[in-house]
Amino acid sequence: MQPDEIIHLGESTIQHGPANDRVYLMKLASADLPNIVNDIYELGRQHGYTKLFAKVPAQDVAHFAALGFIDEARVPFMHKGETAGYFMSKYMDQRRGIPQNIERISEVLELADQKAGTHSSHISDNRIIRLRLEHADELAELYGKVFTTYPFPVSDAAFIEESMKENTVFFGIISQGRLVAAASMEIDTEWQCAEMTDFATLPQHRGTGAAGALLLAMEYAAKDLTLKTLFTIARAESFGMNIVFARAGYLFGGTLHNNTQIAGKLESMNVWHKQILPR
Repeated sequence: MQPDEIIHLGESTIQHGPANDRVYLMKLASADLPNIVNDIYELGRQHGYTKLFAKVPAQDVAHFAALGFIDEARVPFMHKGETAGYFMSKYMDQRRGIPQNIERISEVLELADQKAGTHSSHISDNRIIRLRLEHADELAELYGKVFTTYPFPVSDAAFIEESMKENTVFFGIISQGRLVAAASMEIDTEWQCAEMTDFATLPQHRGTGAAGALLLAMEYAAKDLTLKTLFTIARAESFGMNIVFARAGYLFGGTLHNNTQIAGKLESMNVWHKQILPR
């Protein structure tokens, strides 16, 4: 299945398509308000999507609430370190708003809470580096091996290169001269925050603390930038990734129901967040 399309409506950035069966307002330009709310509604209606999803600063929430959007998760101080960012959703088909496997999601959160603040890593024999354009092919190959499908075309080297040139910083773990794990920090310079995302580890290297080590490396880099808040959108049924963020001191911000298509099925996603201070 082809990844969803990224377009611009006015000055705002939108992702939409059948893969995730949704419209996702990734980057809201305040100049597009209030019309952008109706624009994404019409886009969703025309294509028959079952969910509308938007990342919205606190001061603009009322525009979306007026059209029936609800906030499923929030990140304090996400917008310029001053106000919260809200993840707001509107279900065009109410059945999509009912989370699947709620018992498993609850178990994941309970265990993550028990593990909070107990971070440890075992990547002593390997090397963590910032990945550059010359690593794009190898990075795309890694993602292609780990994910059968993914919300963004990370297995396409051209997409990786374009992301690097814009606002995404990739880090990787090198073992015996080979890339075995990677993750990225998608930076929003205007909001002064970053999404910690695209974590992938080859099966034979799992259980070594790779994700936690990459997260720490990215946090260290983030402190040299003008970033104030970090967040992630993690698979709600994944014990591993939710525990990684809880151990690293991230706080739970809410669950996005049936939000993202990964490996061929729609999954609910948990939002975690953390404020950082410069070094």
